[in-house]
Amino acid sequence: MIYLLAVIGALTVAVLVWRAFAPQHSEFTSGRKVIAPDDDPEFLRKLDEQRKRDE
Repeated sequence: MIYLLAVIGALTVAVLVWRAFAPQHSEFTSGRKVIAPDDDPEFLRKLDEQRKRDE
C-alpha cells in the first residue's frame, strides 16, 4: 500500500513539475504580437489623420 501511494505521489509531482516548466501555449498562435491601440504607431497615425481631416 505504501508503494502505491509513493508511485501516485511521484507521478503527481512529475506532472506538476512538467506543467510548471513546459512552454506556454497561447490561443493566439498567429505569430503577431497584440499591442494596445495607444501603443500602435499605425493606429495613432490614422487617428491623427482623421483628426486633421475633421478640423
